[in-house]
Amino acid sequence: MNAYQRKITSALMVATFLSAIEGTIVSTATPAIVNKLGGIELIGWVFAIYLLTSAVTTPIFGKLADLFGRKKIFIIGTSLFLIGSMLCGISQSMGQLIVFRGIQGIGAGAVIPITFTIIGDIFTFEQRAKVQGLFSSVWGIAGLFGPLVGGFLVDFVSWHWIFFLNLPFGLIAIWIIGKHLEERIEKQKRKIDYGGAITFTIGSTALLYLLLSGGSSFQWNSVMTYVLLIVVILFIGVFIRIQMKHPEPLIPIKLFQNREILIPNLVAFLASIILIGLTTYIPLWIQNVLHQGATFSGFILLPMSIGWPLGATIGSRFLIKVGPKPVSLIGISLLTLATLTLPLITTSSSIWLMVGIIFVMGLGFGLSITTFTIVVQSAVGWELRGAATSSNTFVRTLGQAIGVAVLGSFLNQQIGSTPTSASLATGIHDIFLIMGGIAVISLAVTFLVPKKRRVEEEAVN
Repeated sequence: MNAYQRKITSALMVATFLSAIEGTIVSTATPAIVNKLGGIELIGWVFAIYLLTSAVTTPIFGKLADLFGRKKIFIIGTSLFLIGSMLCGISQSMGQLIVFRGIQGIGAGAVIPITFTIIGDIFTFEQRAKVQGLFSSVWGIAGLFGPLVGGFLVDFVSWHWIFFLNLPFGLIAIWIIGKHLEERIEKQKRKIDYGGAITFTIGSTALLYLLLSGGSSFQWNSVMTYVLLIVVILFIGVFIRIQMKHPEPLIPIKLFQNREILIPNLVAFLASIILIGLTTYIPLWIQNVLHQGATFSGFILLPMSIGWPLGATIGSRFLIKVGPKPVSLIGISLLTLATLTLPLITTSSSIWLMVGIIFVMGLGFGLSITTFTIVVQSAVGWELRGAATSSNTFVRTLGQAIGVAVLGSFLNQQIGSTPTSASLATGIHDIFLIMGGIAVISLAVTFLVPKKRRVEEEAVN
């Protein structure tokens, strides 16, 4: 790693830490926030609005990064993320928090994929495998401190401060990238896919709103359901047609004709549903069923933050030697085994059983998700790397958004309008069963991951 790579890597590590610690802190603190600002029926919206806006803007920012360069889009996205974080920190009602989480999610749609895209730009394929292990360690460090710091702030200070922690890290990342990142952008007239951006935003928003609110805010067989279905089909259909004809499509359809992109993205989508289920409902189980504090629930999630970077480091070392399929199969197999064990947890179960399950799940995520990211961004050249990388981030975010919407709607129907510890325990147990079924499907799809290993000979920009 040369001096230039070290400078950029340091900024990207800060940005990665920013994204990682935000997720772990909010997951731990959400039950306490909801208890302070509103009813438990709104817990899904705290996650869903962030994931919704992030999912919608991820492919948009990814394509803009290919058109106008990584630096500009990274700075714009990170700035929006920090503005949203500051507004979340000063929220005085659940409505305000949900709106400001939406703004935060818009910025996150640029921070995460552009970070991975820059890694793909400045490192070779072999270097990427090693560097991804390093970045996974950052996630691990953030994961170690995030739940504990978040729990401590909620229990002893104020939940508002969990959002203010983002500000110094984001400003440091913006300064380093703005000063040091070098890009050679070919100046030419760009054709921005406005039609694709508008139709995709409307269609995906309607879909996620339907999944999140169906069965609770309105009945599944109501007029609202049918209207939303029509909107989804119409606008997503128009969006696909635009993508097939536009010279600079938002999401190039040819990306998904590439098996090295399609299969890893599909498995990543399914695994992300499991991830959001784990990070949302384990804290809810700990705090609202076992009646333990936020700090304790942060401790329970801690093993995933250890297992994930460990799995990523091991996987990145073996990826070069044996290829992506064996590594990803081992990772998803571990994830499936651990997820199928989750329904065995009861109110009388040993805490160490839960700790062990979550550690193995983290190990599985680290082995598989890191491998899929490297494979997808290595399957195309510079001109499509932003779109390809953002497609991976997009399907992972979309998986979490759909996951929290569907699982949240299911839980709301299970617990009714007056939830009790017993109804919550039953509802969350059933959610664990659903997650187990999804894990089995993801394992089956992983067998379709291409056996060959892509070897790049292109020069690093």
